[in-house]
Amino acid sequence: MSPRTRRIPLTVGVLLLSAACGAPPEPLPTAPSLPHGSGAPVAVPSIVIPPPATVPTAALPTVAPTYTTYTPYPTYPTYTVVPTPTTTAPLSKSPTPTPAHAAACTGQPTGAEILALIADDPGVPDRELEVAEGPFCSGDWSFTTVRIAGSATSVEPLMVATTGKGTTLALVAAGTDVCNPRMQAEAPSGIRVLACGF
Repeated sequence: MSPRTRRIPLTVGVLLLSAACGAPPEPLPTAPSLPHGSGAPVAVPSIVIPPPATVPTAALPTVAPTYTTYTPYPTYPTYTVVPTPTTTAPLSKSPTPTPAHAAACTGQPTGAEILALIADDPGVPDRELEVAEGPFCSGDWSFTTVRIAGSATSVEPLMVATTGKGTTLALVAAGTDVCNPRMQAEAPSGIRVLACGF
């Protein structure tokens, strides 16, 4: 083979290899540059970071503490108890002794007359009654206690105070309490002590 013929396949091979790889790669992008020697600065983009946000603060009101003043408690004078000297010995009984009650009646009024006198009184029970104690007499006054017949202790007895005798026998009070103002003011002490206890 002639040297010329040897060159052809070699040339064809180089062409085939270059055609198979495609176009040559393009160069990578670079930062823009200014024409050489212009002296102008290059504009580089910068990121601006804003300053931190500030929260507005309102001025807080100032409160001055207030104190309530109290007036002190009033002062009271102190007292000293001075015992009174006793010149006499203490009494062992009342200076005015309780009077003795009246004695039992020797004549009128009788128990039957007292029961007949109170039989129609509205404050007296409409039951059969009997004399429990008395009658006791002092002057023109008499005092008797009566009860329902057969009830020795079950029912409170009734007290009967009267004045006069026989046909003049009159009822002063009848009931469980006969110590009325008239009894206290007019009755003899022996009758009053039976009716009132003093």
